[in-house]
Amino acid sequence: MVGFDDTQGEARALGDPTRYSLFRYIVESDHEVSVGELTDFVRLNHNAVRQHLALLSQSGLVEESIEKRDRPGRPRLFYRIHPDIAGKWGTSGPYEWLSGVLARALAEQLDPRTAGFLEGNKISSKARRGVDPMDLLEDDMQARGFRPTRKGKNQQIEFVLERCPFAQVAENNPEMICKLHLGYSEGLVQGSDEHVIRELIVKNPHKAGCRLIIDKS
Repeated sequence: MVGFDDTQGEARALGDPTRYSLFRYIVESDHEVSVGELTDFVRLNHNAVRQHLALLSQSGLVEESIEKRDRPGRPRLFYRIHPDIAGKWGTSGPYEWLSGVLARALAEQLDPRTAGFLEGNKISSKARRGVDPMDLLEDDMQARGFRPTRKGKNQQIEFVLERCPFAQVAENNPEMICKLHLGYSEGLVQGSDEHVIRELIVKNPHKAGCRLIIDKS
């Protein structure tokens, strides 16, 4: 739970105009943002931007990730909004995203699984080239607030979801919400020749612990 001190720290970090601009750019991006992209945006030197990003990260407003690469060179740093910030400081919360997907499903007469698949596929098509589908899936679930724990690495991979960001709706409509999430996950790994999502084992959304099972060929 976010306390008063946390909110004060967030407010202080966003009180600087440059940091606020960086934060808004990250919030409004539909992908993880690199330091280089942010440097071009604010037109400051690399070190200055890194210092601003460090403060945003320390205050819990954004998350930093390191590029996974198998080629020479220093891995790049990427930034995205911290999942616990969703719904604060002018950002959209998980239910706003959910309502958007369901609105499309209603307008186009799609079942929840298909609507989820199309949304996930849209994200995967914009992912960084060469990113591992399982890393993309894990990072996306983390960003959406599922707090996944990854297990296994040979013929089967399992993600245990320690939190459901849609618990209130999933309690009364598990068929709709869980099928949407299953389809979304399938869309994220679409195009992978090695991974097939086998099933989503559903648990009580308030207690969490749902398991996403992926087979590896």
